[in-house]
Amino acid sequence: MVIESLNKAEEKPSKGFLVPVGVSARHVHLTQEHVEALFGPGYQLTRKKDLMGGQFASNEQVTIVGLKLRAIENVRILGPVRKQTQVEISATDARTLGIKAPIRQSGDIAGSAPIAIVGPKGAIYLNEGAIVAMRHIHMSPRDAEAAGLKNGDIVSVKADNDRGTIFNHVVIRVDKSFTLEMHIDTDEANAAGIKQGDTVTIIP
Repeated sequence: MVIESLNKAEEKPSKGFLVPVGVSARHVHLTQEHVEALFGPGYQLTRKKDLMGGQFASNEQVTIVGLKLRAIENVRILGPVRKQTQVEISATDARTLGIKAPIRQSGDIAGSAPIAIVGPKGAIYLNEGAIVAMRHIHMSPRDAEAAGLKNGDIVSVKADNDRGTIFNHVVIRVDKSFTLEMHIDTDEANAAGIKQGDTVTIIP
């Protein structure tokens, strides 16, 4: 009976699994072709701050423009370059720009919102590429094992603050290069009263 009770406790910890939060501001991922279209032939992104998974915040910024010529300036580019250009914004940003950006996982841009990107040396127009990023938790394989989760799982998460917000439909993303962190956008953080570095709990 004692062993059975211990096994049950290990399977479903009563306090849940604690995760630090990173608030993700609007940003852009670019192909090398589009980096050069915006900043000039042969241009390379320059590193400002290292991020998890080999990514970095670059020193370079651009202006994003919606269909009604509404613009948001000083949007950070994240490196390194990717195979597809993608713009990640909040729902509030989408309304400001006058576009209908769907909620998607990063990289899933098929049929997403059109948007223009303007740099110091040129501009590009994307027929698709603007999304509102689906909230997600980055985990290393060791963290995932400790939490009893795997890549692609969907969980609910609770913020134990004055708002007491519960986030449903949180996708788990597992990679050996990841550091444990839940990513939400600025809209979600503001609504839930969460700031960078706060913690939330995966509901057991």
